[in-house]
Order: sequence, then structure tokens, then C-alpha cells
Amino acid sequence: MDAVRSERSVEKLPPLQGPVMQRTRLQVWFIRVCSSILIWTCLVQLVAVGELWHPRLLTGYPGFSKMSAHREGSLPSSPPPLAPARNYTSNGFLKVTCNGGLNQMRSAICDMVTIARLLNLTLVVPELDKASFWADPSPNYQEVTKKFGLRYGYQPLVMPPVSWSNEQYYLQQILPLFDKHKVIHFNRTDSRLANNGIPLELQRLRCRVNFQALKFTREIEELGNKLIRVIQQKGPYLALHLRYEMDMLAFSGCTHGCTANEAEELRQLRYAFPWWREKEIVSEEKRAHGLCPLTPEETALILQALGFNKETQIYIASGEIYGSERRLAALRAAFPRIVKKEMLLDPEDLRQFQNHSSQMAALDFLVSVASDIFIPTYDGNMARVVEGHRRYLGFKKTFQLDRRRLVELLDLHQNKTLSWDEFSVAVRLAHEKRMGQPTQRMVIANKPKEEEYFYANPQECLCEGKDCVDFFVPGNTTTFQ
Repeated sequence: MDAVRSERSVEKLPPLQGPVMQRTRLQVWFIRVCSSILIWTCLVQLVAVGELWHPRLLTGYPGFSKMSAHREGSLPSSPPPLAPARNYTSNGFLKVTCNGGLNQMRSAICDMVTIARLLNLTLVVPELDKASFWADPSPNYQEVTKKFGLRYGYQPLVMPPVSWSNEQYYLQQILPLFDKHKVIHFNRTDSRLANNGIPLELQRLRCRVNFQALKFTREIEELGNKLIRVIQQKGPYLALHLRYEMDMLAFSGCTHGCTANEAEELRQLRYAFPWWREKEIVSEEKRAHGLCPLTPEETALILQALGFNKETQIYIASGEIYGSERRLAALRAAFPRIVKKEMLLDPEDLRQFQNHSSQMAALDFLVSVASDIFIPTYDGNMARVVEGHRRYLGFKKTFQLDRRRLVELLDLHQNKTLSWDEFSVAVRLAHEKRMGQPTQRMVIANKPKEEEYFYANPQECLCEGKDCVDFFVPGNTTTFQ
């Protein structure tokens, strides 16, 4: 009855005319626009909160699935969300001095954060190596540690932890020392945590620090990204980590292709540094065992055998090549589109980094990680850390050159035993399964130094769920373009 009365009341209302009707329509339109804006604002805020709370909350919602798929397609599934903040009492202070080059120190920082978490320690900001061969005057944190010592009045126990140690070593032998000393100073940090046999949550913490938390300074990141953009404007590129540098040749004792004067210069440099213990080295024996970086001339032949041609853009990721342009002549002849950071950036851009070898290496690191293909000519720390980072970014193609096999093939080709076609086929066959595909990390019982490095293949962080066993099968031959 009320409904009928309402309808009749409406019928008795005079119709809206002229300005009144126009004003009413404008009001309705205005209300609808404001309502739409309000609804969309709320929805965007809901998405933002949902992403913070759980990154995949709205991946199944129409309109968001493509955005999420694009993001997840460019990166493999990341480590699990951070655990809730812990309330705990610190067991002491851990001070560390990282030794070695850029990537050696980078890995060490990740390990030290993991050890500090395991033992409930307060980690003092690490001191970075600037006193070895690299002589990099990058800032250190001496003032921080001096103030720290004055404030708490502790005399730290200085010691190097045992290399390749597992969880039990730190819990059973290191942790009890904090009851007496309160502060321990690890004066060496390279490779002090084992590759394997570490609990899953600690392995994933190492990855979280390495791939998500640890960043270069804003100046390095910005210049690195600028350098990447400049190279990509010229087309796809191959990053070649040509480790034919004076420090590496002196350290390894590799003099293949050098003049007699150069070989003597390298020998004297090796003797000048007491921690390079192996003094008498037979270069050709080391080369035959695959323990030398490839020369620029050898590298040119290997790249050609792998199918790269004169149109390939190659970024040289390295410091000064020993022998300079003379040793790069064969490589430039085969691949004229060779570029370096010094060729692509204004000198003013590089001025602040030029006397900082680790900072220059950081630029090469960023460019190498972003490259379409990465090929290192020696498996040092940078090569291995970049390889692991590229695996984390979706198994981007990375050639792990089998130098022992390549040296055999190179010698056979150069003494005319192998034709070019036979040489090229043999090189390609040797690397079908060495292009950064998913593989199980190699374990060598009682020889941790010889097994595969965790940061080169952090498999615990690359796959989640029950299908991981099938994902990392030995000899996986899946190729990635």
C-alpha cells in the first residue's frame, strides 16, 4: 500500500523543466564521477596494501593477472616473506674485516649477516679491504669501530674463522667465545661459510641479503643503469669478463702469450705479495689443467666457434687488459663492435670512480648481470657471483667455459690436427650443458673448496615446492634464449 502511495505521489509531482532539470542532471553526473574516483582510490589503496601484506594476493583478479605475470616472469619466485620481527637479547658484537676484491667482499657480507643471525649477534658495519693489491681508497668504517670500542670498552678477540664451516662449528665453537669476550673480530671473511649442509632458512637468508638487501651506492647504481641504457640502445649485447689483467696473471702464474719481459714482470709482482704463497709456477702446466684465464686471442677463436659473428656487440667487463691494445688486436679484428665503459660514458661521469677499482668493478658487475649473454674467461669471484645472480633472474644465458677442454681443442686446431669445422663443433658440444641451465649444485665430500660455489648456483632460492627435485636434475639440457 505504501508503495502504491509513493508511486501516486510521484505522479502528482510536476515534471522538471528547463534549468531545474539541467541542474539536477549535473548534480547526478557530479556525484557519479566523485563516487567513481573514490571507489578507484580505495581499490588502488587495497592493492597496495595487499602487495605489502602478500605480493600474490590479487594475482588471480582480472586486470591484475597480466601485471603480476609480467613481474613474476622476469624473476623467479623470491625467497619467502620476511618472518616477524624477533625479540631477542644480543649475545655479543661481531666485527668483521672483509678481504679481497669486490665480489669476494660482497659474498662475505652475506655470510656474516647469516652468521650474526644464527648466533643472535649484533653485526658492526663491515670494514672493506683497501690495503691489498687493489689499493682502492674507498671509504672504510674505522671511525665507527673506534667510537664503538670507546663506548663499550671491549677488547675484541681477533681471529679468522675456519674456512667452509657449517652451522655446528659456529654454534659449538664460536658462540661460547662470546660469553668471555663479548666482541669478536673476524679479520678474514672469505669463504668462511660452507656451500652445502646448511639449513634451508639460512641458505635463503644468504640469498635475501645478496639479491634484495645489499645495494651499491646511489651514485654507482645510477651510473650503472645509465651505462646499461646506452649499450642497449645499440642493440643486444654480450658481456665478456676478460680476466686477462695484471693482478690475475701474476697471481695465477699464467704467462701464455706473454713476452719474456712480461713474464718476468708478472713473476716479480707475485713475489712482492707475501700472501700469494705459490711462488714457482709452471705456466703451461697450469694452462693444461684449465687453471689459467683465456688469452684475448684464444677468446676470439672460442667466441667464433660458439657462433658469434662480427655483428655481435661485446662489452668488455674488466680492468686494464695486460698488454693493452696490442693484446686486444685479434679480438677487435674478429669482433669490431667491442665497447668499454670508457668509450660509452663521458669522462666526467667516470671521474669520481677512476681511482676506485672496486667501484669500477661494480659498474662492470651491473652491466654483466643485465647482459643478454654473459661469458667469463676465468671462474673467479665476479664470474661466479654474476652467474648466480643471472640464475636468480630467470636463468639468463651464461656460458661456463670448460677451459681444460678448450685448451686441448685450441692446441689441436692450431697444430692443424682439427679443422675449423671440427673445432667449432667440438666447442659447441662441450658447452651444451654449460649455459646456466637449472642444475643440482655439485657437492664433493671433504673437498668443499673444490665443489660448486653457493653464490654461483644458490639452488635453494631458485625453486620452491615439491617439484624442485625434478627441476634440478643432473645434466638438465633445457636451453634458454
